[in-house]
Amino acid sequence: MTGFGRAEGAVGERKVSVELRSLNSKQLDLLVKLPSAYREKEAELRAWLADRIVRGKAELFVGLDRAAIGKRNVYDPEIVRTQYAQLKALADSVAPGHNTDLLGIVLRQAEQTPPAEETIDPAEWEGILALIHQAVEDFTTYRTEEGQRLMEDLRSTVARVGVLMDEIAALDQGRTDKVRERLRTKVEELSTTVDRDRFEQELTYYLEKFDINEEKVRLRAHCAYFLETLAAPDQQGRKLGFISQEMGREMNTIGSKANDAPIQKLVVRMKDDLEKIKEQLLNVL
Repeated sequence: MTGFGRAEGAVGERKVSVELRSLNSKQLDLLVKLPSAYREKEAELRAWLADRIVRGKAELFVGLDRAAIGKRNVYDPEIVRTQYAQLKALADSVAPGHNTDLLGIVLRQAEQTPPAEETIDPAEWEGILALIHQAVEDFTTYRTEEGQRLMEDLRSTVARVGVLMDEIAALDQGRTDKVRERLRTKVEELSTTVDRDRFEQELTYYLEKFDINEEKVRLRAHCAYFLETLAAPDQQGRKLGFISQEMGREMNTIGSKANDAPIQKLVVRMKDDLEKIKEQLLNVL
């Protein structure tokens, strides 16, 4: 969900810059910052952006470069005349024969008066909206390219889990038979009478607790389903997260049931790869 897009251009006499960026987040957290003249458009812009960003902590900035407009002082003649007349009457009553530059004072006051709130006409908004669309298109391209790299990385990581599974399968061959023989030898060393039927029942129950064949099959199935889901065209981030959780459960069970140091070392390596997968999935829509 990491993304970045930027566009800038002239809209009328204004220079407008648009920047859209996002970071990882489970939900959509959208911040829109517009110049005061455009605030009335924020609600419809939010709805439009939400359909395209979907998830992530996203921020849209629309900046207006007022320096590009040029400094323009527009005076209202009627206001200037009224203020000048008021000042002159006051000056004549307080200091007759004064030579103060009353007109300069009036004009400086007019310059310092905050301008009325700007409004934007439909043509100007269309120009700004075109720049926003351009920034969103750039943002989407960035995400798409990042997604391709992420997909390849996830595929290679899942492939490493498959290789480790092959190594576990090789170590698991004949493991239960070896445990069976070791237990038989221990019983024979006790030099005591043992009920053979009861011994076989207990041995079977004991060995079933060490059997990891079902877990190996399920983990391979989860890995295959993960890759299948990864290649799907729709948004699959949450689904991939659920599959990765199931992969983790099977890995934990294999490690606990195997009771075998070499297998457990391989499980640790698989779990390390799984953590990398989970971190990367935060970037998947």
